[in-house]
Amino acid sequence: MATAMTPGTAGAPVVSGVPRTPGRTLRGSGLDRVLPYLMLAPTLFLVLGVIVYPLIDGLRSSTGFYRFGREIRSVGLDNYRTAFGDPAFLDALFTTARFMLLAVTIETVLGLGLALLVARERRLIRRIRATLILPMIVTPVVVGIVFRLIYASDVGLLASLAHAIGLDPPQILSNGTGAFLGLVFLDIWEWTPLLFLILLAGIQSMPVEPFEAARVDGASGWRTFVDHTLPLLRPTILVAVTLRSIDALTTFDQVYVLTRGGPGTSTQLISIYGYQTFFQFQQVGYAAAMLFMVALVVLVAAGFAVGLMRRRPT
Repeated sequence: MATAMTPGTAGAPVVSGVPRTPGRTLRGSGLDRVLPYLMLAPTLFLVLGVIVYPLIDGLRSSTGFYRFGREIRSVGLDNYRTAFGDPAFLDALFTTARFMLLAVTIETVLGLGLALLVARERRLIRRIRATLILPMIVTPVVVGIVFRLIYASDVGLLASLAHAIGLDPPQILSNGTGAFLGLVFLDIWEWTPLLFLILLAGIQSMPVEPFEAARVDGASGWRTFVDHTLPLLRPTILVAVTLRSIDALTTFDQVYVLTRGGPGTSTQLISIYGYQTFFQFQQVGYAAAMLFMVALVVLVAAGFAVGLMRRRPT
């Protein structure tokens, strides 16, 4: 087939009067249809290996009875029935729900307050923002070790301060209520910055017209917050609370380092109870059933959060 040069094509070869361009070659070979899937393949394999396969294997393990790590027989749904009749499992669920509700509520209130305080663009405020996010970037294990040193009743920071002013050192980790509240305070200190960042982004993305109209009408700061800021920020708050609740539900590192679920079962979250059931008591199938149910709750909550983030305001 002859190749001809035509004016206006800057020397590009043509076949039958049609310039041959890379885009035409790609579409002609059919690679343009396959290329998006090839680009998605690494991420797809990662999701299959990290999420889908563990869920399938966990579901399979939850229907078996194991001894010394080897499956002896299949027990069907007996492990799930045992879980809902296990007082320790129900107590761990209640402790986890109480911890999640208390910590996430306080973190949301504090994060919203801090976001409102530093929403304006000023040089000093930028430095304050950078300081506020520091706790969030510290490794959870390190946070647990630091707070264990702070709470220690013999050589801890609080004990030293109490001795310095002539008071008895507080026994935080030696009683159930103190240990639980100490764990909640640790979580608040570490994860309030996450709520702060999400809510700050929501505040900065709000339209300015309603606030300018409220200022012209002479509305007070409280009325402006109730009538404009809170309704506009409600979807962002809901997303932030959902994401943080998912994370609080699966808290493990800080609890394991700080209290390991004690004293007694006062800080035994469902993650700690599942870990102990699996590794200490070697009840593999029962632990898999418990943690599979938790994973389903997390997936449902994650899907709810994704739906909220994709929803467009009307």
